[in-house]
Amino acid sequence: MSAIPPGFAKLDATSPFHELVGPLYEKRDGATVAIGLAVAEKHKNRRGIVHGGMICTLADFAMGHAASTAAGAPRKLVTTTLSVDFAGNARPGDWIEARVDVMRPGKRVAFVNCFVYRGADRIARANATFLILPPDE
Repeated sequence: MSAIPPGFAKLDATSPFHELVGPLYEKRDGATVAIGLAVAEKHKNRRGIVHGGMICTLADFAMGHAASTAAGAPRKLVTTTLSVDFAGNARPGDWIEARVDVMRPGKRVAFVNCFVYRGADRIARANATFLILPPDE
């Protein structure tokens, strides 16, 4: 398994689903957020590469996590659109990370992009729109 790169800290599981797919790791540098994953056997498909759904999960989580805190205090949000394009893949033992750009944190809607990297190679790009929920929901 890949060593966790310097600067990444393990995130506490945010849900039972994230316990299944994780552990996930976070690195923050100012407003920049990256969420990383050490690809394990449980993440591969029958061809021996990381399942596309895992890459989508990593991108969705990373973008939502970044958008939820982009405007200061944590906010509740819901993914309304998610688009992912694949340009490569990874195998168990690889480290992959989603590097996030919150384009517009907004009051009602957040627009977010990210690239998923394996080393220096971009293996996916994603963008999403999130609905910001009122504080009482």
